[in-house]
Amino acid sequence: MGVTELKRKGRRNKATSKNRVARIKNLLRRPEIKNVDVEAIKAEFEANKK
Repeated sequence: MGVTELKRKGRRNKATSKNRVARIKNLLRRPEIKNVDVEAIKAEFEANKK
């Protein structure tokens, strides 16, 4: 019995993993928001209300 290559399935598996890696890299590329001054933001909202 011969061995058959499932080329289409291999391409699909590679594409799935590449997409997953690209999605993870895209998430990691976004900068974290650090040192947010909550009180300043609240004061800004209060100023905009009036």
